[in-house]
Amino acid sequence: MLTLFKNIKTYLPNQSIISNSFSYSYEILLSASQQFASLVLNGKKDLNEARVAFMVNPGFDYVKVQWAIWQAGGIAVPLCLSHPLPSLEYVIDDTEAILMIVSPQYENLLKESTIAKNIRLIVLGKEEKIPLAELPYIDKNRKAMILYTSGTTNKPKGVVSTHANLEAQISTLVTSWEWTNSDHTLCVLPLHHVHGIVNVISCTMWSGATCEFIPEFSADEIFRLFKKGKINVFMAVPTIYFKLITYWESLPITEQELLTACMKKFRLMVCGSAALPVSVMEKWKIISGHTLLERYGMTEIGMAISNPYRGQRRAGYVGLPLPGVNVKLVNENFEDINEGDSGEILVKGENVFIEYWNNPEATVKEFTADGWFKTGDVAIIEDGYYRIMGRNSVDIIKSGGYKISALEIEEVLRTHLLINDCAVVGLDDNEWGELIVAALVVKDKAINLKDLNTWLRTTIAAYKTPRKYLLIDELPRNAMGKVTKNEVKKLFI
Repeated sequence: MLTLFKNIKTYLPNQSIISNSFSYSYEILLSASQQFASLVLNGKKDLNEARVAFMVNPGFDYVKVQWAIWQAGGIAVPLCLSHPLPSLEYVIDDTEAILMIVSPQYENLLKESTIAKNIRLIVLGKEEKIPLAELPYIDKNRKAMILYTSGTTNKPKGVVSTHANLEAQISTLVTSWEWTNSDHTLCVLPLHHVHGIVNVISCTMWSGATCEFIPEFSADEIFRLFKKGKINVFMAVPTIYFKLITYWESLPITEQELLTACMKKFRLMVCGSAALPVSVMEKWKIISGHTLLERYGMTEIGMAISNPYRGQRRAGYVGLPLPGVNVKLVNENFEDINEGDSGEILVKGENVFIEYWNNPEATVKEFTADGWFKTGDVAIIEDGYYRIMGRNSVDIIKSGGYKISALEIEEVLRTHLLINDCAVVGLDDNEWGELIVAALVVKDKAINLKDLNTWLRTTIAAYKTPRKYLLIDELPRNAMGKVTKNEVKKLFI
């Protein structure tokens, strides 16, 4: 039995999830997931790592479905709830999913596609009731999950993690951040990301704690739940903290003071997925009484570096390597650097994923010959603490907690009839981390940019659409004809 489910047997009476005004114990959650696993198996003894895609709203149903897939021997493939159909179909096709599980509101979006692809579709609330089946034994070295992340090419890559990888990621955080079964957290993060899946939900469940969900982001609702006094752990991305600060500042002084008093009682507040501006960190400390715990991780490795739970948390730094995670900095030749120099972060450990799905070339490219994963992030060590300096590639934009490929957006923009060429870059921004902007070389400068954004959102996710455009006559290029992205950024200043 996987360690996660062994742990749960200790906490069966405990409250596991609160969602849609209902509370569920671990006993109810485990039983529901086992029943659903029987439906997923559909008469089979074992899914044997078949891929199961699911588009399920955050809450009890999400965890039930994810656990069911794992207990049936499948590989869980969570889909982004805000992605347009082409993006969803890319993941479904790439993983060769045999089964699709959806919340009712996504049935119409995917029904036609699943019929055309001969994929079995289960709509929650409409599923048939079947007898409880005998569930297969799941070895921890089996593949457990595929999450898609944009790389330096225009096609997202599927990051494959085993149960052992996930156990390493979860157990390290539970120990380092001192999770207990008395903790109560609020999930406000998307659940096709490691931040929400591992750091929030999985750490909560591993510890026998409580995870509460809200249907959509609302600063008012978040603060309302804070005031109830049960939540003591909160994790978010810089964009969310920025929005909470803005909302808090709009409140009457008496309401501000009440919220501050409530938040001071929390034991832990964490920020990650994008660089946290020092100004946001300082404002949040005034508002909440907490120095946010910044950490560093990515889809391929989970969390690798973290400021200490007990000890000094330094603004602008991501902290120290977590226990069991090996980290080093190297130069462009992958040689160890001199102390004080900046270098690319390499990571090795049980937490590191095993491969990119059906992409052996990319897998080989992103690992050194002796097994270190190349993160593509550049850092420097100062007084023992790691400080992130930026990306190796300007083609990766970190905006609102998402890692976004500029090349993917450019490829779509170039298909527009009125666009000859383009360059997409990220600009430093306190709210978003980086703001996505696009320089366009167009056939007609009367192009309607509002219509352009509407058109873009039919093909790519809304969070990937540029927030500012600049019309220019030609893109800056070097002697080799390559667009110089740093010069493009200067055009927006």
